Amino acid sequence: MISYHLSYTSALSHFVDIRIEITGNTQQQLYLQLPAWRPGRYELQHFAQKLRGISASANGQQLPLAKVTKDRWLVQAAGAETVVLTYSFFARQMDAGGSWLDEEQLYLNPINCLMAVEGREQEPCQVTLAIPEDWQIACGLPEIAKHTLQAANYDELVDSPFIASGSLQQATYMVGATTFHIWFQGDCQPDWKKIIPDFEAFTRAQLEVFGDFPVPVYHFLNLILPYRTYHGVEHSHSTVITLGPSELLMTPSLYQELVGVSSHELFHTWNIKKIRPKEMLPYNFAQENYFKTGYVAEGVTTYYGDYMLARSGFFTAEAYFEELNKTLQRYFADDSRHNLSVADSSFDLWLDGYKPGIPDRKVSIYIKGALTALLLDLQLRQATDNKTSMDTVMRQLWERFGKTGAGYTEQDYAQLVDEVAGQSFQAYFDNYINGTAPIEPALKEALYFVGCTLKEAPNALLHEGRYGMKISSEGSIKVTAVAPGSPASDVLSIDDELVALNGRKLENNLQQLLALQPQEVELVLFRNKQLHVVRLEPTAQTYFNKYTIEKRADASEAEKQHFKLWLNQAF
Repeated sequence: MISYHLSYTSALSHFVDIRIEITGNTQQQLYLQLPAWRPGRYELQHFAQKLRGISASANGQQLPLAKVTKDRWLVQAAGAETVVLTYSFFARQMDAGGSWLDEEQLYLNPINCLMAVEGREQEPCQVTLAIPEDWQIACGLPEIAKHTLQAANYDELVDSPFIASGSLQQATYMVGATTFHIWFQGDCQPDWKKIIPDFEAFTRAQLEVFGDFPVPVYHFLNLILPYRTYHGVEHSHSTVITLGPSELLMTPSLYQELVGVSSHELFHTWNIKKIRPKEMLPYNFAQENYFKTGYVAEGVTTYYGDYMLARSGFFTAEAYFEELNKTLQRYFADDSRHNLSVADSSFDLWLDGYKPGIPDRKVSIYIKGALTALLLDLQLRQATDNKTSMDTVMRQLWERFGKTGAGYTEQDYAQLVDEVAGQSFQAYFDNYINGTAPIEPALKEALYFVGCTLKEAPNALLHEGRYGMKISSEGSIKVTAVAPGSPASDVLSIDDELVALNGRKLENNLQQLLALQPQEVELVLFRNKQLHVVRLEPTAQTYFNKYTIEKRADASEAEKQHFKLWLNQAF
């Protein structure tokens, strides 16, 4: 048994004191490994930088301790039957993958701070919390005694975040044989009469896809904060969601975000927590776990997160199209789609996945992954006259790889798609998954099958559409992106600070000045603190065009029926 004891002396110091008791030891040397990353965010995060004061002891005597890598320690245990490790962890990162301690709560992602004892990762673990007596614990792990949690092994331990607080709000619903708990921590007033039916609806829609749920009890852990934020992270028995501002929780826009991210994270319970790439079975927490199927793990989940809200009736078709159109705008917002495939972009998450990176380098596995999932769903429906769809693919992934714990490869996924389609989909994978071919023609054709179309229109923002530059107007007006081959590309650079246009000072009036349709634009700007004057001339070409999915007025009755089978809504 490996026991973890968590306590603190000053909540506002944000330091959690951690004591690991390792019993039944027979080894002369013990290695302890702290994770370097967390599932759900595929980059090294170096959690060890938040630890201090690490020491080891046995029988009240200090043991020699040495750090052997950035997050691995060696204890000279000399065969001591019980070894104790102590250290402090700085818990002051308030997002869905972090940890936070203050006077009102202890929110912890164990993967941030609890070390594994190498060679004993499969043993049961206990976590005891020294917290106020009247506090509750919201967690996917069972509470076997007051403020004591039990995990079957280290992997389950670090996959089980918790919120401990005296002000938790909670409600429960059931779908099938599974119990779902919704927890809220924060100064908010959840409308349970609205929340419960909406959560039940998308949960039921997802269960219809897969047939059964991976775990008997599931927890939505919501941290509702007093400022604008949005983040969610999936776990096997739970999800953590940070959202705000708290006073707006039940307003239409923020409530839609709550339901949307909850649907997305619930789908992950199957897709990535159980249906997992072979490269991640098991997780190697000490280093990168390279994989190229992020378009399945994250892209398909992004597609289904909102798609399930349409299928369950939470979204009207029009509201669902609004979300799809936002995805389209993000996809066409730069030229990255021409430069790196979505499969290679998945591999490169470990290089620069969550940073802006250099211009136009790679696509988002979430955004392009969702659009290629939409395309595949519609193409499968068309190829099989609605006999199969992405639902069929996901159900088979669950039956063959999720339930068996086998892990799938790129080849497994492609072969399964061919099997479901009853024909080769090699062109789909060559062009849109492993290649950078434009997706627009294929998507437009596929949408026709369900009575819809993909429309392209010029960008209404003239500096973007006519001249090919994007700007940020927070504080000064700065160039943030330039379209290759555009008028702006010859004379402007990112971070140029625009000051005046044709002699007029720029102060939130760029659109109005360009609407006068000057034949030539003279821009005064600062570049690297030096003053420059440049000239722009528009061409016949447009840039950063806008794409939307819309219903076709000439849709046939058969296409309208296909639409209903796809969205579970009348055309």
